Amino acid sequence: MADVYARLAELGLQIPPVVPPVAAYVPAVQTGNHVYVSGQVPLADGKLLAEGLVGADVTAEQAKEAARQCGINALAAVEGLVGLARVVRVVKIVGFVASAPGFTGQPGVINGASELFGEVFGDAGKHARSAVGVAALPLNAPVEVEAIFEIA
Repeated sequence: MADVYARLAELGLQIPPVVPPVAAYVPAVQTGNHVYVSGQVPLADGKLLAEGLVGADVTAEQAKEAARQCGINALAAVEGLVGLARVVRVVKIVGFVASAPGFTGQPGVINGASELFGEVFGDAGKHARSAVGVAALPLNAPVEVEAIFEIA
C-alpha cells in the first residue's frame, strides 16, 4: 500500500486531534493485530456538523458528509493509538443513522465513511459493513460510525 500520509496530503485531508470521549470509554483499543474504534460522531472543531434526524432535520447529503467526518474522526483515533502507517486494511464499519420515520437511505448515508476509507486506503479500504437506522444518537448527532482496522 502507498504511504497513507502522502495519500492524505494528495486528498487535502488533515487528521484532526482525537475527539475526546463523551462518556466512560476510550476512542480506540488495540487487541492483537486489530484496532477497534469507538463510535465516532461528526464533530469538527468541537461542533457537530449537523443535528437531528436524517430525512427530517438533516438531508441525506448532509448526513453523508457527516458520515465522512465520522470516518475522519475514526482515522484520528487510529492515528492517536498506533499510527495510520500501521493500517493493513479496513475490516468492518458499522454506521448508525438517526432516522426520521420512513427514511430508508441509511446505506447511502454511510457511504460517506466507506468512500473516504476507499479514497485513503485504496483496495485495503474495502470493508464489510452494516448501516442501521436508529431513533436517536448521542448529542443529537445524525450519524455515528465505528470501525475495525487490521494493523501490522
